[in-house]
Amino acid sequence: MGYGSYSHSAHEALLHDRASLPTQEVFQQRACHALMNPKGVQSRESCDSDDHPNSVGIVFALDVTGSMGDIPKRLATKELPNFMKLLTDCRVQDPQLLFMAVGDATSDRAPLQVGQFESTAELMDQWLTWSFLEGGGGSWGHESYELGMYFLAEHTDMDCFEKRKKKGYMFMTGDEHPYPSVSRHQVEAIIGEKLDEDIPTEAVVAALHESYHPFFLIPDLARREASEARWRELLGDHVICMEDSGDTCYVAAALVALTEGVVADVGQLATVLKEAGASRERVGAVVRAITPYATALGKDVDGAVSLDGAGLPASEGKSLWQKLTGR
Repeated sequence: MGYGSYSHSAHEALLHDRASLPTQEVFQQRACHALMNPKGVQSRESCDSDDHPNSVGIVFALDVTGSMGDIPKRLATKELPNFMKLLTDCRVQDPQLLFMAVGDATSDRAPLQVGQFESTAELMDQWLTWSFLEGGGGSWGHESYELGMYFLAEHTDMDCFEKRKKKGYMFMTGDEHPYPSVSRHQVEAIIGEKLDEDIPTEAVVAALHESYHPFFLIPDLARREASEARWRELLGDHVICMEDSGDTCYVAAALVALTEGVVADVGQLATVLKEAGASRERVGAVVRAITPYATALGKDVDGAVSLDGAGLPASEGKSLWQKLTGR
């Protein structure tokens, strides 16, 4: 997927009358949309085309449990055009967005929902608003983030990686821990394939790193303490602690721009954010959130440090993944 051209004005027009609507009118699904059901899906594809010869696959994997539902609404009523505008301003070529909704497979009716990679405002908006905001979630401090990462590692194909060995991006929002492993029973029931045994979350993360730059975005500082340490074990400097959930799109776009090298450093990024319309307060919050990652890339004043971003060494994680999946 991923055909058609993006129009910022068309995107803003879609969102124009939504700001005052209640969430249930923006997100009208009361169950998993049939086209977002992952069961039996072989692959979601981000493809080059004449319009988009240098496609880059970008995934927003949104926690849609009760404590996290404000981020999908912000994207659908105001913020997503900001993400696309900042990428355009930074000259990131041909982004293609996929929306995924993540809940809790131990308790929710629709713990995993998956859209398609798209390039147009209308289709991005369609998949986002087709998401069922179940508002459930578990009561043990975990959500099924690992199941979403497993789907991306095993069931997405991106021309950016297959043709150019250029990784895509995953931005997962959340405020809980992942479960320790991907349950083979949940994979069979929800995705529709059989595994011989459960797969440790560390191995799933290592596999995801093969084709994605994965980031976990914690929505605000109040929820940092509960989830940060475990995610740091898994993703290192790819864990981003935001100050406000409204910064999600600016933070995600900033991370793409820094990683792609289309901005030289945090200082240049701050200028781009300001020119894109971000307030001084928001620019400061975004810069503070991404500075540890920028420092690890050597794009801040403190210089470069090692950045592997994974809970296992790459060779060890890949070996474990191959042993457990036969792939």
